[in-house]
Amino acid sequence: MTTLLAVRDLKVQYPGKGFRQPPSEVLHGVSLTIAAGETLGLVGESGSGKTTLGRAVLGLVETSGGSIEFNGQPIQDLSARYRRKLAKDIQVVFQDPYTSLNPALLVSDILSEPLLAQGRSRQDAAASVAGLLDRVGLPKDAGNRYAREFSGGQRQRVAIARALAIAPKLIVCDEAVSALDLVTQARVLDLLIEIQRETKVAYLFISHDLTVVRHISHRVAVMYRGDIVETGTARDVTTSPSNPYTQQLLLAAPVADPAEQTKRRHARIALRTS
Repeated sequence: MTTLLAVRDLKVQYPGKGFRQPPSEVLHGVSLTIAAGETLGLVGESGSGKTTLGRAVLGLVETSGGSIEFNGQPIQDLSARYRRKLAKDIQVVFQDPYTSLNPALLVSDILSEPLLAQGRSRQDAAASVAGLLDRVGLPKDAGNRYAREFSGGQRQRVAIARALAIAPKLIVCDEAVSALDLVTQARVLDLLIEIQRETKVAYLFISHDLTVVRHISHRVAVMYRGDIVETGTARDVTTSPSNPYTQQLLLAAPVADPAEQTKRRHARIALRTS
């Protein structure tokens, strides 16, 4: 498969918190690739660096070393002008759809905004908006409502529709379902999978939940304290992980059976003390 995104030896530093404190390195030379039409699940606990990596791909944080290539072209040092052009190919769905959607705009305006910015006519944009709403399973009249009038799952569908509006090649999903209940999570994940089958879009799917990542990903990369500690197919990483940290993440995943949950808790304790 053709490599769409290639991150090589990427480093990111944040300024020191106090007077004359040295900068803190958040990513210590991270490398990963995503093929066209593929989903790479990036999983790790809070503070592991996974969101920083996603923001680096989006050009939202400055890198201090390494490279990021998209379609074979370096993108980590693009000017604001060229970064705006790249937005046609790389989009994002954030964790909280309510704060990422303009509350003052109707949903139809939110979805048509990127289309009009590309020079599309209002009539053409309106037709595209209707198609987008249908694609993400929202009623036709949803365009005449504000984001606050929808449930969390419906708002996330609006955010996905906006990301799809200009037919990107890659979507960075940063904890895109973590704020949703389990039933709504499953529906949104199934929607993302269906959209990928139809459009061949690639996903960098960032999550702290290995169970969620397993559901949607072709491959999984596990981050721990700024390093990738394990990569492999979703099946291999989520059923027979080789790294102790990945094993901890797998054992921490919630299960419905109380006896199994107790068994996992004892296994986590045994791992920490071994």
